[in-house]
Amino acid sequence: MTLTRPTPGVADAREPVRGGGAGRAVAALVLVALAALIPLLGPSTALHGTGEAVAPGAGGLALLRAVLFAALCVPIGELFVNRLARSVPGAVEGAEAGTAEATGRPVAPRSWSAIAAAAGFVAALGLASVVATGNLVPDRLSDIDAGGLYASRDGKIALLEVNAFLVAGLCALSRRPATQLWPLAAVVVAEALRAHPATEHTPLTGSGLTLVHLTCAALWVGGLLHALRTQRLWHGRYGTEAGAALLGLYARVAAVLLAAITATGVWSSLRRMPPETILEQLTATAYGRALLAKVLLVAAVAALALSARQRLRRAADPLTACAPARVEVVALGLVVAVSGLLTALPLPIRW
Repeated sequence: MTLTRPTPGVADAREPVRGGGAGRAVAALVLVALAALIPLLGPSTALHGTGEAVAPGAGGLALLRAVLFAALCVPIGELFVNRLARSVPGAVEGAEAGTAEATGRPVAPRSWSAIAAAAGFVAALGLASVVATGNLVPDRLSDIDAGGLYASRDGKIALLEVNAFLVAGLCALSRRPATQLWPLAAVVVAEALRAHPATEHTPLTGSGLTLVHLTCAALWVGGLLHALRTQRLWHGRYGTEAGAALLGLYARVAAVLLAAITATGVWSSLRRMPPETILEQLTATAYGRALLAKVLLVAAVAALALSARQRLRRAADPLTACAPARVEVVALGLVVAVSGLLTALPLPIRW
């Protein structure tokens, strides 16, 4: 398949619809605000009637954790899709001189990695301040014992995440943005270790499951977002074929990612809620309720992904797959918010 630049008179038909940028920005801000309400208000809602107690400031902690997860997804997804884009026939050769031809890389939309790293740095810094105060929300700066972070496992992990996001941001602004993969990988490993302290039963198994789960989730969420952004840019340059080819490549990998996410998620849930109690705990505990909400959202996301895949393969215009894919991105954003909420809720008791 050879991709060529649209000829005069045809380019206008292929160009994406301009305008409405302010409307899309407002809609995005509204969606982000609504998603933020999930971790902020979620703890009190999930705990209602369970008799469980939650730490003070759980809503704020859940929000910071959700921001940290989202900050991981964006750059990892960009690196993933940019590599997939190199496999699209003609994506480099058909680009404008002085851009892709000069670098050997396909044209890509403006990177959001530096902004994501800044958001992740702020979130990690906020979480580190809580750890430095004895896992309590500090009332003033004097409450924070920054030096004490070096004395505990959680403190060292928190410091690692702060520094890793700082380095990732610097890498994103450098001439070799792909090097941010290493500090981002450090954050993923740190999160996997943090979620499973040494006092837990077989903590290394839990950390391994979380490592795979979080990595696949970041590739799925961030990858879909960047694939849609890239498709929109390519549509005006190359027409339909390039964007459809890129979405097809992403869809094939996403199917494997979904399988891995499902397997590790089920295994992790069974480790924390044994099979004989899981049905009761899904409705009787705050963690179980949040987990059930996440499962339902992932099921809806899977249905949207299947719809997009079918349109991509069978529809006369394969780019009609973008409609369910955009809804899928929104649903995945809610999944990230619920994931942040889960980290702030008390773990279920192994009855």
